[in-house]
Amino acid sequence: MRIGFIGLGIMGKPMAKNLLAAGHELVVSNHNPAAAEELAERGATLGTTPAEIAGQVDLVITMLPNSPQVREVALGAGGLIEGARPGLLYVDMSSIAPLASREIAAALAEHGVSMLDAPVSGGEPKAVDGTLAIMVGGDEAAFDQVREVLGAMGAAVVHVGELGAGNIAKLANQVVVALNIAAVSEALVLSQKAGVSPEAVFAAIRGGLAGSTVLEAKAPMMLDHNFKPGFRIDLHLKDLTNALDTSHEVGAPLPLTAAVLEMLTGLKAHGHEKEDHSGLVQHYEQLANTRLQKG
Repeated sequence: MRIGFIGLGIMGKPMAKNLLAAGHELVVSNHNPAAAEELAERGATLGTTPAEIAGQVDLVITMLPNSPQVREVALGAGGLIEGARPGLLYVDMSSIAPLASREIAAALAEHGVSMLDAPVSGGEPKAVDGTLAIMVGGDEAAFDQVREVLGAMGAAVVHVGELGAGNIAKLANQVVVALNIAAVSEALVLSQKAGVSPEAVFAAIRGGLAGSTVLEAKAPMMLDHNFKPGFRIDLHLKDLTNALDTSHEVGAPLPLTAAVLEMLTGLKAHGHEKEDHSGLVQHYEQLANTRLQKG
């Protein structure tokens, strides 16, 4: 399939590489010149505006920071809507507000474009190895047309429901991940403060009910104080803000999510927003006046 790919950041670039490796033809945005050139060396064609890209492909995929960027690429000046033709498929793999997805989809539908929202989970490592979890909302027939394409980027591709359902699932995912990171942080800092090796505690609990993907991925980073971003604090802040906004719209209070949001906001105020969200442990270290030590 000939695919346009817009958004070659920390997640988008490896996702695009996996599409090329799977044999798809790619037209990529040149907004990030270094990433675009890297993909061009692997066989991608360089495009300019979203409208220009939309005019020469069967499917457009976007992987962008938040709702305003998706809206601009889809509906703004030089956006997809200006180059779209009836029958074009659009899959937004960004994590944005569900209401924004529905508004953008409605505008594109007037031009004969079918849209799916398909946010992902797994961070950079799973984007690189093509094992992302992909949560899809939208028309099931459109989903069937792109299922194989999505499978080149993810190990689990699940159609959740109508348009917007993908982003609802992603918000639920981000709530679970945030609260798990907070719990791991609390547990390891408790261990350190009580005089027990947090590294040994991690080894002791990982095989029991407390074991989780979050524990396996984030505890070692916390112990090493290695906060090189696989998923940045500022992006998790965005997701939790969208989760709380949605919770207020539907009347589902999220008190624990709100608490973690405030912790992450505090870290952002201290300049940590570009670090990995495992850096949340620093909030607990500061509260307890301690620092995790290995050994």
